[in-house]
Amino acid sequence: MEHHEQPEPLSPAELIAMRRSLTDGRLAMTRRSLLRASGAMAATIGGLGALSACGIPPAGRTDAGRSEDHSRAEKRINFSNWTEYMDVTDDGKHRPTLEHFTKRTGIAVKYTEDINDNDEFFGKIQAQLAAGQDTGRDLIVLTDWMCARMISLGWIESLDPANLPHAYSNLTPQFRSPAWDPGRAHSYPWQGIPAIIAYNKKATGGRKVDSISQLLEDPKLKGRVGFLSEMRDSVGLTLLDMGKRPEDCTADDFDAALARLQKGVDSKQIRRFTGNDYTTDLDKGDLAACVAWAGDVVQLQNDNPDIGFAVPKDGYMTSTDNLMVPNKARHKQNAERLIDYFYEPKVAAKIAAYINYVCPVEGVREELAKIDKKAAANPLIIPDQEMAEKSHSFRALSAKENKAFTQKFSDLTGA
Repeated sequence: MEHHEQPEPLSPAELIAMRRSLTDGRLAMTRRSLLRASGAMAATIGGLGALSACGIPPAGRTDAGRSEDHSRAEKRINFSNWTEYMDVTDDGKHRPTLEHFTKRTGIAVKYTEDINDNDEFFGKIQAQLAAGQDTGRDLIVLTDWMCARMISLGWIESLDPANLPHAYSNLTPQFRSPAWDPGRAHSYPWQGIPAIIAYNKKATGGRKVDSISQLLEDPKLKGRVGFLSEMRDSVGLTLLDMGKRPEDCTADDFDAALARLQKGVDSKQIRRFTGNDYTTDLDKGDLAACVAWAGDVVQLQNDNPDIGFAVPKDGYMTSTDNLMVPNKARHKQNAERLIDYFYEPKVAAKIAAYINYVCPVEGVREELAKIDKKAAANPLIIPDQEMAEKSHSFRALSAKENKAFTQKFSDLTGA
């Protein structure tokens, strides 16, 4: 008899964080909609950034997800993704990258934009997964901390590396072995999402802002500093500034970082905690400096030469969106073919030009330069070795830890 774990229900603080993410969180933000609205890359119709999972069953579990693969008889894939995270023509009628894949392979892709928030989507599919049932999806894209949760529950299929030659060879070293999925046994990154520091040179009087200490302590920035409402990004950067590794964060470390942020709130150094709405305030100069997502900075710089960015010397936070195959998926081999297709550098370059976040595919710089030389030279899209080595990610939290940490952060931000 199979054992199916049921996750604990979300706490009020976690539900509030979920709702906030739906409206202005990192994954509901202008890194997609701004691209479309500004038309900055409209001429570069190209590419989702797919990249998926490869795997080994979690320790102590049987592979309850293994089921008959219908890929040969059913030439299709059901693919769930976030909204506006895939290339599309200006009239909204065609998705060139997926259509090219179908033309090449004969495999039709049913593409659905039904992911708006990690926890919300988890709620949609958890009953089916817990019961050992097919979710009706072959590929899903979730953020690293949620991927860790689903892998630990034993709800993710093992993929065959033999079907992923490009993905296996071309994954950049920066993303090869996260602590939550050593060796990328169950996941391949879709995009890397760095949290760095951005500032408006006019608002700072031409001064550079390049550390969390400066954000929290520089009297000339008082009342004009923003931090993100994403807990792992704001707390993670604060930990790095304190000489701590977010990968090894203890409860005491977390509390110490919160105390620093609380001091910034109490002294009114911090103006507010924001979702993607910081972009407008930073552009206008109402925020002189803030913690920001790299893709937003790339877009803001296209329109405003006064926007600068800095990678703190102590390091920066990077989360990843990752594509995984849920248990009982009917078309696993077809999904693997799609994953591998998106790790071809020419295809990945189109993705990078369209999305403007960190591309996890080696060999992309030369191909991207053929499309957009400025993007190819931007370390926020193609990190150099020095920047890649400064990347950190928050460790996977247990359900109990997540509840406790989220509640404390919610209390701090007033959410």
